[in-house]
Amino acid sequence: MSENTETPGSPGITASAPDPTDDGAIGAAVEHAVAAFAAASTLDGLKAARLAHTGEKSPLSLANRGIGALAKEQKAAAGKLMGASRGRVNKALTARTAELEAQDAARILLEETVDVTAAPRRRRAGARHPLSTLQERVSDIFVGMGWEIAEGPELESEWFNFDALNFKPDHPAREMQDTFFVEPPQAHLVLRTHTSPVQVRSMLERELPIYVLCPGKVFRTDELDATHTPVFHQFEGLAIDRNLSMADLLGTLEHFTRQLFGDEAKVRLRPNYFPFTEPSAELDIWHPGAKGGARWIEWGGCGMVNANVLRAAGIDPEIYSGFAFGMGIERALMFRNEVGDMRDMIEGDVRFSEHFGMEI
Repeated sequence: MSENTETPGSPGITASAPDPTDDGAIGAAVEHAVAAFAAASTLDGLKAARLAHTGEKSPLSLANRGIGALAKEQKAAAGKLMGASRGRVNKALTARTAELEAQDAARILLEETVDVTAAPRRRRAGARHPLSTLQERVSDIFVGMGWEIAEGPELESEWFNFDALNFKPDHPAREMQDTFFVEPPQAHLVLRTHTSPVQVRSMLERELPIYVLCPGKVFRTDELDATHTPVFHQFEGLAIDRNLSMADLLGTLEHFTRQLFGDEAKVRLRPNYFPFTEPSAELDIWHPGAKGGARWIEWGGCGMVNANVLRAAGIDPEIYSGFAFGMGIERALMFRNEVGDMRDMIEGDVRFSEHFGMEI
């Protein structure tokens, strides 16, 4: 009885099925298997040898299946021969597997040895960007006054970004040269030009009274230069309550400014115009530590919330009043820490952050 088949792991080499009653043929198959295991120098090589000599199409497996075709009186002797032969093969395979696994473990141990006496590799710890830490510092000051932090989407509806804030349809800020509009035009979506939409959302979603600070990223079609960037950060504040006045706005800004710039800092308000506040003012701060000496520096805008904005949010301006303000975080970092070029803030150079202390 014989059967030819291709040996797994050995393309082109065929193996015939030995007669399960032939001691010599079975012994030769066992010797070939043991020799193949001994010759394997890696676990992958041993796996290939195992498949070739113990797999379904190996000579011994084929011979074992041939027992079923033997005469009844031959089956017992053939079964005993095949059992002993396969036991010897499995024993050789187990022993060689243990040897190769031990060799691999010793090799890995040697390759991964750590010299505990060697000097360590010193890696500089990373740090958060100074814009992030300044934004958190501003937020902490207002949280300390009992305010809440509010956030909103950067992709915003035109209604939240303009209409609800009393920007008329012909207002220059709605033109393409100032605002990033998102296609298709009928979607009426923009990349928010300020964080004021978060104030509108807060008035619509929160119970009165409202005291929220709205920090975040904003977008305008400015060219990148020393004092402008198309993507920058703002923080805007909104307070809605009964009987609020410009005096409350001024007191809030004075306290905040002294917390951020020191006790000698002062603020002043100059009349101005903004669609969403009336009356409106420009905020200047007296910065005692400014480069070149103490001086007044223009920082942002503020004012009492326009009655039209309150009505758009469903708030009765006859009962409630409010104030709002907004400043740029990049601008604050520039004159607070004497940064001369806004482009330094966005290049991701760790040497820039190191000047501010490597705060985690």
